[in-house]
Amino acid sequence: MQAVTPYLLYEDVAAALDWLTEAFGFEEVLRFQGEGGGVNHAELRHGGESIYLGNPGGDYAGPKRLGTRTALVHVYVDDVDAHCERARAAGAEILREPEDQPYGDRRYDALDLEGQLWSFATRGRKVAPEEWGATVPAG
Repeated sequence: MQAVTPYLLYEDVAAALDWLTEAFGFEEVLRFQGEGGGVNHAELRHGGESIYLGNPGGDYAGPKRLGTRTALVHVYVDDVDAHCERARAAGAEILREPEDQPYGDRRYDALDLEGQLWSFATRGRKVAPEEWGATVPAG
């Protein structure tokens, strides 16, 4: 089996774990504490897919400290509108409200407590890529 697993870096992995489970509904699978007592690796699951979290040490600067975003993690959920309200109630900064997209999904975007950018969507109607302006390589 092959999988692509995002590995997100956080200055405070323990706080990120707690917040991501509350706000975005992830399930904590593993928490590894290093010698200094802080969490330096963790694993979350959502809908059977994994996301890893880690703390790379003192020389790391995340999106909030840098003042810019460097990545986006896209996650499919069953009810994007309810998910958005849960995230908002937990303090997520909603950048884009749930909205139907030309490619058929309904999506919203949010920032987490350390400024990581997340996109959540519910699959909608099936739309051929050509109908919304995308191209598909031949072959």
